[in-house]
Amino acid sequence: MAVLAVQQIRRMRGGAQGQLMLGADGHIYVVKFQNNPQHRRVLANEFLASRLALAAGLAVPRVELVEVSAWLVENTPGLEIDLGRRRERCQPGLQFGSRFAGGTMPGQVLDYLPEEQLAEVRNLAEFAGILALDKWTANANGRQAVFVRRQRERRYSAVFIDFGYCFHAGDWRFEDAPLRGVYYRNTVYQEVKAWNAFEPWLTRMETMPEATVWSAAGEVPPEWYGGDLGEMEALVEKLLLRRSRIRDLIEEFRRSDRDPFPHWGTASPAPAPDPWQRAQARASMNLRAN
Repeated sequence: MAVLAVQQIRRMRGGAQGQLMLGADGHIYVVKFQNNPQHRRVLANEFLASRLALAAGLAVPRVELVEVSAWLVENTPGLEIDLGRRRERCQPGLQFGSRFAGGTMPGQVLDYLPEEQLAEVRNLAEFAGILALDKWTANANGRQAVFVRRQRERRYSAVFIDFGYCFHAGDWRFEDAPLRGVYYRNTVYQEVKAWNAFEPWLTRMETMPEATVWSAAGEVPPEWYGGDLGEMEALVEKLLLRRSRIRDLIEEFRRSDRDPFPHWGTASPAPAPDPWQRAQARASMNLRAN
């Protein structure tokens, strides 16, 4: 069921001209409208890619269908789309909603952190995981993130937002390039030394059940992509096939002139198991077998 929007708070920055809105459930949402300037399919991309990221265990906001009534649009002057030479009212109906990272509690949400604070982000390792997802979904935009800190907390946590240009925005094609879908600062990749830096997220994507992907796609309202179920099915089928290519796409980024993982190959090998521990493990297995 869709969450009913009850109040506009303010317009957000960005090409899709989203609106910060209060839902009847008490949560605040960043709402993107069907008639946004980028493309109607941006809503489908946001919903599908966000659901896949959540299934992989990444720090992305919860997403919902948000119902914006014609009455609210007509009675809220700020609910409009700026098209340059003209403006038009936001289209009522089902829209995409992403929980606002700051929530309703006092705290701080930033788009940018200085280098020293960026290096101390609590979940910095997740930038490797979201890189895998952006390569999987052929995100044609740079990786976007906001940084959230609650009251009395010193360090920030990253929350990954804006998946509208996955699948090449409204084109729904997979066009790969080494520097697409990556964060603009190498600091976030400083601890990537080997493939284990992408775990557990990479394996979760590579082994994600087909039913999980189809289920997420099935929740996307058909009006967000013109109602052509054949095109949605083709998109999902290609997406499922690409699971086996994620590592190759990351490797292309690793070998690029940007040199994003300067410490690659320097990770210490895992220590060999202690002989006594091996003997204890074998004894335990024998006991279970008996």
